[in-house]
Amino acid sequence: MTPVPDEAHGERADAARNRARLLEAAAELVAERGAEHVTVHEVAQAAGVGKGTLFRRFGNRTGLLLALMGDAEAEFHEAYTSGPPPLGPGAPAGERLTAFGCALIDRITDAEDLGAALARQVPLEHRHPSEPGRSFQRHIASLLREAGVDADHEMIAHAMLVFTNFETMDYLRNDCRVTPSRLHSTWADLVRLVTGG
Repeated sequence: MTPVPDEAHGERADAARNRARLLEAAAELVAERGAEHVTVHEVAQAAGVGKGTLFRRFGNRTGLLLALMGDAEAEFHEAYTSGPPPLGPGAPAGERLTAFGCALIDRITDAEDLGAALARQVPLEHRHPSEPGRSFQRHIASLLREAGVDADHEMIAHAMLVFTNFETMDYLRNDCRVTPSRLHSTWADLVRLVTGG
């Protein structure tokens, strides 16, 4: 028997519908009330499915947030992988790296950024290995390699991303009163020092 298209991709049609309804309901609730105030019970209720369906599909609240975060990060991923320079291809690696870090800082310090709001609710141990987290690290490592940095690109990328962690940014912004422009300048200095540019 030939599988139907959804089954061919490993997901039954009803499961795909439930997933879409859950993500849509979660996105609406997050937009209305903020990610920190949304519970799995409310999401399941708004989607018209049982809580068990949500847990089967996403595992837990973190799994649901990670799925939402992946959707929210798609536009940014497109911008830095194939959008216009200097964030996208076409500019020198150092300029792209500077633009990437500054864009991350802008998103983290923007209270309206959905991807950042969702990521704040995901525990650190799940945020780093998430698809967006791995993609950020790979992108920085690739630009370091392209810039001719003679070092362990993978580890330097991890080290640079520590500066853009929510925990670091929140401490610098809230406790040290560091302005976004100073954060941008510091990132640009870091890129210059690492790349020798």
